[in-house]
Amino acid sequence: MRKVLIVEDDQAMAVALSDGFTYEGFKVEVARDGSTGLRLASGRDVDLIILDVMLPRVSGLDICRQLRSDGNGTPIIMLTARGQEIDKVLGLKTGADDYVTKPFSFLELMARVEAVLRRASKPDAAVEQFRFGDIELCFKNFEARKAGRPIELSPREFKIIRYFAERRGEVVSRDQLLDAVWGYDSLPLTRTVDMHIAKLRQKIEDVPSDPRYIITVHRVGYKFTG
Repeated sequence: MRKVLIVEDDQAMAVALSDGFTYEGFKVEVARDGSTGLRLASGRDVDLIILDVMLPRVSGLDICRQLRSDGNGTPIIMLTARGQEIDKVLGLKTGADDYVTKPFSFLELMARVEAVLRRASKPDAAVEQFRFGDIELCFKNFEARKAGRPIELSPREFKIIRYFAERRGEVVSRDQLLDAVWGYDSLPLTRTVDMHIAKLRQKIEDVPSDPRYIITVHRVGYKFTG
C-alpha cells in the first residue's frame, strides 16, 4: 500500500485530503505543523508528501529545501494559496515536483499525484523523435510532417508537443504548461495556453473542432492521447 504524508495545518483541508487519499487506497499520515511534518518526512518511508506552503513553526518551503539538501527524493506536491505566485516559483526551485493552487478539486490533485508517482518510478528519457497518427516529429531538427508533407511549427509549439509526448495519457494543467513552456520568469495568463493549443490543433488535428490528440479536460487542462 502506498503511503502519503499530508502536512497541512487547516483542519478541514487535512480531513478532506485524508479522507480522499484513504478512499484512493493510500495509507495516510497527517502532520499539523511544519516541525512535525519535517520530522515525519525525514524519519518515515513514505511514497508521497502533500505539503502546504504556509505552516506554523517551519514553512513548507523550508521543509522542502531541507529534505532535498538531505538527499531525500520523496515526491513532493506543494499546496499554495491563490495569488502566491512567488511561493509557487520558490517551491519548484527548492525541489518540489509539482504544486496545486487552492482551491482545487481532488480530481485535479489525484491527476497530479499519479503523474508525479509515475515519473518517480521511471528514469527521465528525452523524446527526440515522435510519431502519432499521420504526424512525424523530429525535435532535434525542428521538423514536422503531416501525411508526409512538411508543416510549420514554431519552437514553442514543438516544446508544447514534446511536453505532451513525454506525458502521454497524463492530465496536464495549464499552469504546468506555463511553467514548462514559458518559464518561471515569464508570467503569461492561462488563456495564452488555450490560444497556442487552438493554433496547434489547426496544424495537427484532422478536425480541429473535434480534436483526436489534444483533448480538453474540463476545469483542469489537457490530455495528449497520441
